[in-house]
Amino acid sequence: MPHDPCTRPIDKSKLVSTLQSIVSKDAVLFEAEDLYPYECDGLSAYRKLPMLVVLPETIEQVQQILKHCHQENIPVVARGAGTGLSGGALPLEDGILLSLAKFNKILDINAEQRIARVQPGVRNLAISQAVDSHGLYYAPDPSSQIACTIGGNVAENSGGVHCLKYGLTVHNIQQLKIITIDGELLTIGASGLDSAGYDLLALMTGSEGMLAVIVEVSVKLLAKPERAQVILAAFDDVVKAGTAVGNIISAGIIPAGLEMMDKLAIKAAEDFVHAGYPTNAEAILLCELDGTNEEVSEHVLMVRKILNASGATEVRTAKDEDERILFWKGRKAAFPAVGRLAPDYYCMDGTIPRKRLPEVLKTMAELSREYNLPVANVFHAGDGNLHPLILYNANNEGELERTEEFGSKILELCIKVGGTITGEHGVGIEKINQMCVQFNALELTQFHAIKTAFDPLGLLNPGKAVPTLHRCAEFGAMHIHNGELPFPDLERF
Repeated sequence: MPHDPCTRPIDKSKLVSTLQSIVSKDAVLFEAEDLYPYECDGLSAYRKLPMLVVLPETIEQVQQILKHCHQENIPVVARGAGTGLSGGALPLEDGILLSLAKFNKILDINAEQRIARVQPGVRNLAISQAVDSHGLYYAPDPSSQIACTIGGNVAENSGGVHCLKYGLTVHNIQQLKIITIDGELLTIGASGLDSAGYDLLALMTGSEGMLAVIVEVSVKLLAKPERAQVILAAFDDVVKAGTAVGNIISAGIIPAGLEMMDKLAIKAAEDFVHAGYPTNAEAILLCELDGTNEEVSEHVLMVRKILNASGATEVRTAKDEDERILFWKGRKAAFPAVGRLAPDYYCMDGTIPRKRLPEVLKTMAELSREYNLPVANVFHAGDGNLHPLILYNANNEGELERTEEFGSKILELCIKVGGTITGEHGVGIEKINQMCVQFNALELTQFHAIKTAFDPLGLLNPGKAVPTLHRCAEFGAMHIHNGELPFPDLERF
């Protein structure tokens, strides 16, 4: 049976004593003042204190903790750096929060095979810094890469500004070591380029801590390109900027990164970083081209021509490496920069086909006016991954609820045009209702079957990512569109 917190009360003092016999006493936190730093992840609109937090530092300790939780029917939420934006690391009042913060070592770097073995608590950026002297780097680069950890990147299948050309986390890892809820240590993937059997590596990537706890990751490393060049293009209309994105890809050019920011995001980033962005523009594109010196030179000329033909009011190329880095610094600092514009913001994460970008931007602007809530758009335009930031004030009565409704409309818009409700932030608790819109009953039943195969008691991160059929039925009953349930298959459940 799945975990039911009402069936068996947990003796907290006994649990603390048991865990302190596995890890050091100071590695078990149970006083309220020690628990508050763990009450939420980057989605701070939702907060809950865990029953307790445990910080193991060896694989054996994690195994013992999970075995005990399995025996005693105690739910477990694994947590990395807590930079996630979907509530995936939101703790449970009746469960353990398992922090992997002490798993922060780079175990091995094999420059010849271009592989690094790292623990899950290693920061994303630290991998590239560690292999820089070998002329290598790790490609996925979320905007939070200075703080986010590789274990969390695997759990959410993170991307970043260079995912257009080099792929998401799933395309850049080779092997995982995981521990199941009953304490078994498994190796997923292989040391070679391929492994026999089911593609469990892809299944585990993006599973949001619901199937197992990650304790080691083997990442693929790439050779640093001979040259990288960034072009900044300004537009007097966001729809023109969206059209330019499709024009670049249609020309057969795959940039290393192709990012878009609208006027609100431009102004915030410029005030924060002073990157030299044109603050009078309605939108800017940042297009990075990399490779050999010859191909970059050729593609720069082609892209500049395309941007001008697409209606750009200004096109400029970074004059040197320092300016290239500064252009990206502004983009990667956009989230904290926007945080200066309002007491709160709600970061969305949906993905759409590139060709639908202009109409989606137009519709989002209409929704912004309808809900009277400003939106700063910052996103991976090249692969259609939107990150609209809805600005609001949680202290105003009803404003959070209105913001959530607005966000739901954006996600359902993504589904409507042939996209999906998440590109890299995961589902967590934030988008669990929209799972009912995107997937039908049979598909969700299959998701639950996979969960049960790994975690029969439903103890790992329960209540996240995959909704129950009953929840979808309730959601459908409350959200009837044009006389039809968005989840019609559930009428029979």
